Amino acid sequence: MPGIDECLLEAMTLPGARGAAVVDWTSGLALGAVGEPSCADHETTAAETAELARTAAEHTAFAGPGGSRSASGGGEPGKEAESGGGEPVEDLIVTTRDGYHLLRFVGQQVFDGSLFVHLWLDREEGNLALARIRLRHLCERLVLA
Repeated sequence: MPGIDECLLEAMTLPGARGAAVVDWTSGLALGAVGEPSCADHETTAAETAELARTAAEHTAFAGPGGSRSASGGGEPGKEAESGGGEPVEDLIVTTRDGYHLLRFVGQQVFDGSLFVHLWLDREEGNLALARIRLRHLCERLVLA
């Protein structure tokens, strides 16, 4: 099972990968980062992507049929709502003129489900479908080492 560094290095082998980070979406801190940051530096990128992840995780508009993310209002991805079983957010995709930003939530078994992997892909060279599949497998195997 790969740790954070191995996970990030494997993510960077994807075609078109420009940068990757493992981020705690509750604090906005990067636990690890490689490659280029998509803005000023890795810390700023982590904080800004954490805001996006937090919004998707905590708002009921992104839950599946059944309503809110959790009855406690914590909104952790991977938890079904006790009141109706809304589907958890798996990943977010943001497209820009020159790239794709893929945010994949890490399952509940790692660090209370408050982590996500941010992968930045070049739009010309990247393969978004392949990246989603490979990132899903990476996140399933990720352990904090």
